[in-house]
Amino acid sequence: MVVEGAIDDESPLIQSFCSGDVLGGPSKRTGSVWSAVSHIITGVIGAGVLSLAWAVAQLGWIAGPLLLMLFAPITFVSSYILCDCYRFPHPQLGSIRNSSYMLAVKMFLGDTKEKICGVLVHGGLFGTNIAYIITTSNSIK
Repeated sequence: MVVEGAIDDESPLIQSFCSGDVLGGPSKRTGSVWSAVSHIITGVIGAGVLSLAWAVAQLGWIAGPLLLMLFAPITFVSSYILCDCYRFPHPQLGSIRNSSYMLAVKMFLGDTKEKICGVLVHGGLFGTNIAYIITTSNSIK
C-alpha cells in the first residue's frame, strides 16, 4: 500500500535531503509582512549603523557614495539568490522548503561544501562578535 506523500525505504538519498517540513507536514506560519520587514531592517541596518557611516566618511565624498552604489546591486543579487534557494524543486517530492541557510547549501552543493560553508559562516559570526565586544568596551570607557 502506497500512501500519498510518503517516502519509501528504497530511496535513502531522497530521505537524507528532505527537510523535516516535507516529512512531518508544513509548519505553522505566524509571521506577517510587517514582521518580515522589521527583521530585514534589523538585520541590514543593525550592523551597518555602527560601521557604514564611518567607512563612507573615511573614503570621502567621491569614493564613498560610489562604493555604496556598488554594494546596492550586490545586496540585491545575493538576497534574490537566497530567495531562490528557499524552495528546491524536487522531481519526485515536489517543492522542498529549506528551513535554514545550511540546509540550502547542503541541498545544492553537498555535504563537503556544507561543512566548508559552515566554517566560513561561523568564523564570520565569531569575528563579528569580537568586533562588537571591542566596540562595546571602547564605548563603555
